[in-house]
Amino acid sequence: MGRGYSRTEARKAADGTVRITNLHDFRDLSYLAFVWSCEADGEPLATGTLDVPALAPGESADLELPAPPAVSDGAEVQWTLRAVLAEDMPWAAAGHLIAWGQHSVSPRRSLPVARGQAPTAANGVIVLGPATFDAHTGVLTRLGSVPLAGPRLDVWRAPTDNDQGADRHTEQQYDRLWRQLGLHRIRHRVDGVELTRDALTVRTRVAPAGTALGLSTVYRWTADTDRLRLTVSVTPDGDWRVPLPRLGIRLGLPAAFGSAEWFGGGPGEAHPDTATASLIGRYRMRVDDMQTPYVRPQENGARPDVRRAQLSGGGATVQIDGEPAFWFTARRWTTERLDAASHLSDLAPGDTVWVHLDHAVDGIGSASCGPGVLPRYQLLAAPAEFSIVLSSTQR
Repeated sequence: MGRGYSRTEARKAADGTVRITNLHDFRDLSYLAFVWSCEADGEPLATGTLDVPALAPGESADLELPAPPAVSDGAEVQWTLRAVLAEDMPWAAAGHLIAWGQHSVSPRRSLPVARGQAPTAANGVIVLGPATFDAHTGVLTRLGSVPLAGPRLDVWRAPTDNDQGADRHTEQQYDRLWRQLGLHRIRHRVDGVELTRDALTVRTRVAPAGTALGLSTVYRWTADTDRLRLTVSVTPDGDWRVPLPRLGIRLGLPAAFGSAEWFGGGPGEAHPDTATASLIGRYRMRVDDMQTPYVRPQENGARPDVRRAQLSGGGATVQIDGEPAFWFTARRWTTERLDAASHLSDLAPGDTVWVHLDHAVDGIGSASCGPGVLPRYQLLAAPAEFSIVLSSTQR
């Protein structure tokens, strides 16, 4: 069931049952209480306790879960089972979370199609559904009443301590390799802005200056009356031999959009090789609180497996739905400013909330003191396609 338990493992054995396994070497499970919840789109529908026997080390038990409550069509339903302390301990109070597992019982809903509107061009702007674009660059500038910066493809991250360390097995230092390649100074060239009966297509080349490498990137925009859909297609050009730091889009919202809500992984940050600490649910947080204040400023704050994110402020809300699920980061400074900072005091909030919607990110590894990113967590340059749907509401 889900990602498993620390010294206790829960796996879905069959429909309606869960298998609990005690992975301790010496201790039974009598010190734990097990609490279940059934959730729809991250919101709890029902909760209760599961009567788990005091399994000895290595023992397992198959236990029945109650029937899931009825939900509306299209909702993503999942079970979450938590193992918590049954009573106070010298090191933590009763209810302290020890381990957890999750299992999805219905697939996530498909992304809205959002089409049917025709783009029109006049006076240097393109209007498509609720959105306005620059006619020369094809860049989105407004969604309803909300001004926007971007979005556009982004591959750079502020290198972490591990990115700056040398992998003890390969001696590779990715911060140095990325900068030698020029990934910190990517250039964007617009090759074409095309209007058809039902879409706006923007063709670009995204590449580090002075190299033969590039990422041919196509943005295809469609819309209905209230929603705007973007499909991004990326094709690598050249012989990429270095993993990418990230692959996704970055956009900017006004500074007032300081409240975030998302359905996906949380509550804290994660990377592909640390995501087992992330629990799928619905979370609400100030953008300022989404930052991890490392002593040396570096990439931080990404939430994994996000299906939907909302940013609110000034009486307006911008909603982002993604397919597939994306990595969600929001902060009040650009990656470039984060990269240039030496101390947290160097980071002053600006007039924009920068939002990263990443299709994939490179792992974090442990090269500051050990091996680097394992091969299965490296983000290699390869063809990719992902979509988001944007919508805005005003109170």
